[in-house]
Amino acid sequence: MKILMVLTSHDELGDTGEKTGFWLEEFAAPYYVFKDAGASITLATPKGGQPPLDPKSDDESAQTEDTKRFKLDTAAQDALANTEQLAQINADEFDAVFYPGGHGPLWDLAEDKTSQALIEQFANTDRPIGAVCHAPAVFKNTKTSDGSPLVSGKRVTGFTNTEEDAVGLTDVVPFLVEDMLVKNGGNYDKGDDWASFVVVDGKLVTGQNPASSADAAKKLMALI
Repeated sequence: MKILMVLTSHDELGDTGEKTGFWLEEFAAPYYVFKDAGASITLATPKGGQPPLDPKSDDESAQTEDTKRFKLDTAAQDALANTEQLAQINADEFDAVFYPGGHGPLWDLAEDKTSQALIEQFANTDRPIGAVCHAPAVFKNTKTSDGSPLVSGKRVTGFTNTEEDAVGLTDVVPFLVEDMLVKNGGNYDKGDDWASFVVVDGKLVTGQNPASSADAAKKLMALI
């Protein structure tokens, strides 16, 4: 069982002068779900190498059992520091793909042609695709074989407009995940803000927020 995890390479939070990147819990929780199930995990980013960590996700208040485990796991830290370049990935080698969130994907992975082609290849071969929190941004430009948006007619979730408003970034992000999914024809659903909420439609798994990370990974595993 081989799983590809794709993380952002983008570290600038719009024009705020602040840093962003991937959200630690959204990487660590799925990573250990996959690892503990015996999966072989490959990490990739658009630029390769160390992906940028959103500093807010490293705050003490954001720590979980999985993030604490990661901080003691030198092998996982080494793997994260040496991600493969996305363009060098052969999608045929993997049973599923999972995208952790953080605000970074809104800028790079949402527009990345390599990521778009990879997702479309997984979809066309009916293999599981997972994305959590802001990572459903990766479905902004993905299409089905007939040219319609990949999420059109599918049940999906992702970071809510109210959650984005709560963190004060509604006017900073290039687009709102909820609005984009609705615009692309997705049947958007959501749970309570900040509570775990995961939607599965066929082989597509989406999670609403950081708390949804482990549950989304478990539901992805169930599809393999």
